[in-house]
Amino acid sequence: MTQAVPDSPASPAPPTRRDRLRAATMEEITATARRLLVEQGPEAASLRAIAREMGMTAPGLYRYYSSREELLRHVIATMFTELSRDIHRAIDEVGLSSGGVAFARGEAAPDEIQRHLALKLVAACREFRRWGLSHKDEFTLLFGVPLPGFDDGRFDVAQECAMEFAGTFYGLFIELWSFTHFPVPAPGAIDKALRAQLGRFRAALGTDVPDGAVLVFLRCWVLLYGAVSMEVFGHLGFALDDPAPMFEFTLADLARLVGLDYPVTGA
Repeated sequence: MTQAVPDSPASPAPPTRRDRLRAATMEEITATARRLLVEQGPEAASLRAIAREMGMTAPGLYRYYSSREELLRHVIATMFTELSRDIHRAIDEVGLSSGGVAFARGEAAPDEIQRHLALKLVAACREFRRWGLSHKDEFTLLFGVPLPGFDDGRFDVAQECAMEFAGTFYGLFIELWSFTHFPVPAPGAIDKALRAQLGRFRAALGTDVPDGAVLVFLRCWVLLYGAVSMEVFGHLGFALDDPAPMFEFTLADLARLVGLDYPVTGA
């Protein structure tokens, strides 16, 4: 008796022309809002101004976004997505140039794995700095003072993309921890109030690493963000004409925190 072959899962229907046109219009609206937001500030990015730039009416925009706030949250989301994509690309390029295939297959020697991890960490941090210096206005919007009404704790598309950005660095951090198990503060060495907060943050991340490892992750972020933001906002000009060499010292500090050597031998 011939057995019936189960039906294969149906492929999703391709987007209709109307869907494609709508998506293209929403992308144009978001790009226009981003340009106004960056060039002229939050107050200039009104629905009326965006509509005027696009040759639309302000009521017409409501067919795509229910409010100015929703539109600006999508603008913030696109910035985080762009930043995450660029950092991922920098990490992937390290994989192509430093024996990433052997590393992925588990065929590399321990010292080569450490070198590979160090190169990925450095690439991610350097790309974060490069993006910030190349997009100072966008960096200010993402990592400076939040736009009015955007710090209400709501989880939406902007917050989702911000978490995906954070996950880029946290995923790299977990990879480092899984291989090196670098020294971290013992629970008893961490202030109780701080340990409770670290526990809540660890739960939000959905991870089971020790509190000390979470603390090291936050220390790394404070170092990286502090170095980049001071340079982006021009707060190192009182002492340095070119902060790039100073940033290399920061990379060395970060590497030590996670049990890696920097500069990387042979890089």
